[in-house]
Amino acid sequence: MTTATLCAVFAVVLALGQVVAVRHRAGGAADLAALAAADRALQGPGEACGAAGKVAAAQGAVVVRCAVSGEIADVTARVSFGPYEPAVRSRAGPPAAAPGSPEPLPPPPPLPPGPAPGPEAAQSSVPREAGARIGGVR
Repeated sequence: MTTATLCAVFAVVLALGQVVAVRHRAGGAADLAALAAADRALQGPGEACGAAGKVAAAQGAVVVRCAVSGEIADVTARVSFGPYEPAVRSRAGPPAAAPGSPEPLPPPPPLPPGPAPGPEAAQSSVPREAGARIGGVR
């Protein structure tokens, strides 16, 4: 009786692990497909959704919904594993295009003219205490 119960519990745990793995695979496929669609959004919805379909198929998924609005792509991808077919929705687009998102940070200022900083510039400018160990030598 105990062995049969342990086998049943083990089988349920394995099945749940597979369900979680399939759900994550569907999420990754949806994310990648949405990024591909957003990359081609300015070429039209047909081109964008075609790219999303190719990327999803490469991940073992199927695009069940693809919508492009301006530069934002909204894709839903589905992966099948036995009776379980999770569908995950993902959106992608430029950061300023998302409603309610903060403005993107401005680009950093250009570096001043002159020679490129060498490896000594990467060292810490924090002064070392007197008697601090450096490389194992005092």
